Amino acid sequence: MDTRTTDRVAIVTGGSRGIGRATALRLAEDGYAVVVGYSTNETEADKVVARIEERGGRAVTAGGDVSDEAVVRAMFDTAEREYGGVDAVVHAAGQMRLAPVAELDLDDLDRTLDVNVRGTFAVARQAVRRLREPGSLVLFSTTVVPLSLPTYGAYAASKGAVEALTPILAKELRGRDVTVNTVAPGPTATDLFLDGKSEEQVASLAKLPPLERLGTAEDIAATVAFLVGADGHWVNGQVLRANGGII
Repeated sequence: MDTRTTDRVAIVTGGSRGIGRATALRLAEDGYAVVVGYSTNETEADKVVARIEERGGRAVTAGGDVSDEAVVRAMFDTAEREYGGVDAVVHAAGQMRLAPVAELDLDDLDRTLDVNVRGTFAVARQAVRRLREPGSLVLFSTTVVPLSLPTYGAYAASKGAVEALTPILAKELRGRDVTVNTVAPGPTATDLFLDGKSEEQVASLAKLPPLERLGTAEDIAATVAFLVGADGHWVNGQVLRANGGII
């Protein structure tokens, strides 16, 4: 373990799978004690904790829907009770429902906005109140926002709200040593991205970046690790498009 950060504590929502899982593992490798947030998949969250502990790290789980502020508050309570405070918050939990606008079920829209927008505000409200200094809040958007791909209307709209919020939060924290940034991945080989796509669709999307491959969850986790670390602390109020050069 990297002993330089063993007194640092991170909360990672959506930490049971995909980018959130990779981020929890990466931050644990960097020496953070990690609160692994999850919505429903407790078994997978427990596996992440077990893997961190096998490598000599410290981690606990905290479950529940991030759109419920009481759940989010409990995550921060867990971090403070178990490890004494919170230094980094990575909000990787999200919801994606795809459909053309004309065919979109408005209940699906409500759920997308509930998790991706209300959930972001719930996490941000606790983070700005309770992060220690120097601290970092990392939110998540998507490169779909500038690409404007069909069927992604609800998802892109919800993530556009996150991008708009990012510099506002950074400015509201003026005078405090706390940064706020958003990572906007491109096509990334996670279960969420691959679900429902044919091999041909995946191959076509992999060709979009000049690097001609899909991103990996570890690519995005490395970006997050930079932003929450000392080397990335001068980056603030930004949307960082980690997408291999698509746009």
